[in-house]
Amino acid sequence: MVTSEYERRIAARFATFDQDGNGYIDREDFSGAAKALLAEFDTAARSDRGQALYIGAEAFWQGMAGIADRDGDQRITREEFVNGAVKRLRDTPERFADIARPFLHAALAVAGTDGDGTVTVEAAARILGALGVPADAARAAAASLDTDGDGRIGEEEVVRAFARYFTVPE
Repeated sequence: MVTSEYERRIAARFATFDQDGNGYIDREDFSGAAKALLAEFDTAARSDRGQALYIGAEAFWQGMAGIADRDGDQRITREEFVNGAVKRLRDTPERFADIARPFLHAALAVAGTDGDGTVTVEAAARILGALGVPADAARAAAASLDTDGDGRIGEEEVVRAFARYFTVPE
């Protein structure tokens, strides 16, 4: 049972991972996220970038399952997400960043990093949109990451912001 205000706020993040809305997070949610990103950026699944994204999604799933799937059924319930993953990661968001990094790195590559490890604010908003974030919120979130105003966002900013979002309720 979700009891504290912190837990209630973090539990709301659960839906971001539950891509198909079936009430739990599983491997298919991560591969579905990869498929949505590939479609958004018209990238073939069999391309190098497409394969890297699927590999990153699998690594992200394995990392999440390893810390949250307490009963070993290969599904993370909302309760497991709040009590397992989030509580374990709250004090060490960098661990969450490490789990997410392969997927995020590959997502940025799919979105067109131009080899410099950055994406445009627009591309970052499209990534968020493909993952189910409403368009206005996706644009605002992406714009907030462009702290120097150059229109580009680096991988480190994306990884840190992603970790904060899922481990800090504000």
